Amino acid sequence: MKKAILVAGATGNLGSKICRELLKREADVSAIVRTSSDPEKIETLAKMGVKVIEVDLNRIDEIAKACAGTHCVVSALAGLGDVIVDLQKRILDGAIQAGVPRFIPSDFCTDYNDLVPGENRNFDLRRAFKAYLDNTFIQASSVFNGAFADILKYNTPVLNLKDKSIGYWGEKADWKLDFTTMDDTAAFTAEVALDDSAPRDLQIASFQVSPNNLWADVKEASGQEFRIQQLSSLEDFARFIKKQRADNPAGENELYAKWQQSQYMYSMFSTQHHQLANERYKNLTWTRSLAFIKSFVH
Repeated sequence: MKKAILVAGATGNLGSKICRELLKREADVSAIVRTSSDPEKIETLAKMGVKVIEVDLNRIDEIAKACAGTHCVVSALAGLGDVIVDLQKRILDGAIQAGVPRFIPSDFCTDYNDLVPGENRNFDLRRAFKAYLDNTFIQASSVFNGAFADILKYNTPVLNLKDKSIGYWGEKADWKLDFTTMDDTAAFTAEVALDDSAPRDLQIASFQVSPNNLWADVKEASGQEFRIQQLSSLEDFARFIKKQRADNPAGENELYAKWQQSQYMYSMFSTQHHQLANERYKNLTWTRSLAFIKSFVH
């Protein structure tokens, strides 16, 4: 019998990829979307074979009706407190009301459990929802993928193609950073959604690579020797982020605040995934660092 999986946030990039991976595994996939969702995105999901259910996401009873008969609800929502906390709570409440046994929250990021509250706004939102989720009886599983590997393409301080530089903070030129491609994250999440024995927390990484490793990969991929540099101490970086946030109060209401990238960079140099669950599902293959670098560095 096919397992029924419902995805929230299916019109987003990660959500649509999770739907695709679930369909590959012959799951019965449905998606709840706002009545105001982009018709083209809804049509794309429907053509994939996803049953799209338009609901008023402010109404728990409508969410519960959509969740009826579902084995697991997967949340791939992205946003601020009104989404990550408030909307996810309503979806969780609807799932519980419908008797759904399992829930995967939108924790697609670095494992924040050992990080200090207050250092990353988006992690704090996920912490707030986690506290609510863990106070219910539903079986939950979080997928922690570190950073999405695509950020390496966007000229961040860690890898800046425009400036031909690689940066790090503190004495951490050999510190391993956790990166996972969105495709790898989606495939793993699909496996977790279908795995009734999945544990509470699962750490993954397509590859773990240090700034020095990145330098070597870039050289092998392109023949170029990028400048590698310490940007500051971690303590100075933390003070800079605090000031940057204080100077930009409007950012509290912006999904991509000016200081949010810095907070993510700081977290990447503050914690690592030490218990990778990559081998849990033997049919998965993982993107390697050099192969990924070669896909966009020439």
